[in-house]
Amino acid sequence: MIFKYTVINQSGTEQQGTIETTSEDTAISTLQRGGFVITKIEPAEKTGGLFGNLTFLEHVSNKEIVILSRQIATLFHAQVSALRVFRLLGAENPNAMIQRVLLQVADDIQGGLSISKALAKHPKMFSSFYCNMVLAGEETGRLEQTFEHLAGYIDRSYAVTSKAQHALVYPSFIIATFIGVMVLMMVKVIPKLAEIIKTSEGVEIPIYTKVVMAISDAFVNYGLFIFVGFAAMIVAGWQYSKTPAGRRYFDQMKVEVPAVGSLYKKLYLARMADNLSTMLSSGIAMVQALEITAAVVENVHYEEALLKARDEIKNGASISKALSSYEQIPTIMIQMVRVGEETGELSTILDTLAKFYEREVDQQVDTVLGLIEPAMIISLAGGVGILIASVLVPILSITMSIK
Repeated sequence: MIFKYTVINQSGTEQQGTIETTSEDTAISTLQRGGFVITKIEPAEKTGGLFGNLTFLEHVSNKEIVILSRQIATLFHAQVSALRVFRLLGAENPNAMIQRVLLQVADDIQGGLSISKALAKHPKMFSSFYCNMVLAGEETGRLEQTFEHLAGYIDRSYAVTSKAQHALVYPSFIIATFIGVMVLMMVKVIPKLAEIIKTSEGVEIPIYTKVVMAISDAFVNYGLFIFVGFAAMIVAGWQYSKTPAGRRYFDQMKVEVPAVGSLYKKLYLARMADNLSTMLSSGIAMVQALEITAAVVENVHYEEALLKARDEIKNGASISKALSSYEQIPTIMIQMVRVGEETGELSTILDTLAKFYEREVDQQVDTVLGLIEPAMIISLAGGVGILIASVLVPILSITMSIK
């Protein structure tokens, strides 16, 4: 952005000009460092209009963060200064949000902030986990390795999560297709066949045919109200899921649904183990590591278990003892953590657990897909078959009576 300014220079003369920087705060600090007394500063061009600059539509993907972290690690390995690293990557990045954030980070570093504090000012792009890892890297002098660890962790986490999410895409498509076919038949096909049945005399209509015809009439006459009501239920459910009670309910439901529930459990355990392993290997204390992991595990029940375990560790309990009190943590994980404590290889043990649960997630996804695909196809075929049979049986009776 370009800002117009009016300042008093060191000789006491008023001076006007423009400065190009990423924010007004950065422009002010830059001018003050130059020995100027600012009397007025404002954007050179007013932005906004009907939709503003649409920054809320900007997005940074996990893949972009992985690439960025590897680039930062490479430049640190080449002995490039932190200020030049972020300015260089900010100037070259095609994503407008990344470009703006990295240039702001560079300005903050130039202004005296540490890298971790500069990154922490942009939580939409850099999580608390990311910033704490960078802080540990600064304290240990291992920034190059830290950014490599971060890139590897985000890459693994994204791969595991995305595979679990993609496993639900095909079933969702089948269900949507099933509902679409049913609604289309209820609105277009069944009413025409129902007219033939209703106008025929001496034909007994089976109860299941009457039910189908009643549902069809409801769709034809009150379809808009049904659609609005269904949409309102979805919106209400979405809003409820954002409340503390709603989040607890849906998070519990995720781990209790047959087949899918065990998949979610393994996904959360893989995330926990990988987070803790990565942070402990970077020198972050267990209490802080548990607190950060609780914030990124994305399930309120596992979050509460980790935070309670953190409090127990503060009071002197061992890690395995603190974790063993909660049903969310399986026995095998407790035993492995105990071995890690006794041998002093807790980070390595947790890394082994993370890889184990990642393989479990992969296998579970394949198993769920193998079960869901034929079940959905059979359900779709069976539903359409029952619907057709409910109207064709009476029509067949009419045909037989005419003969």
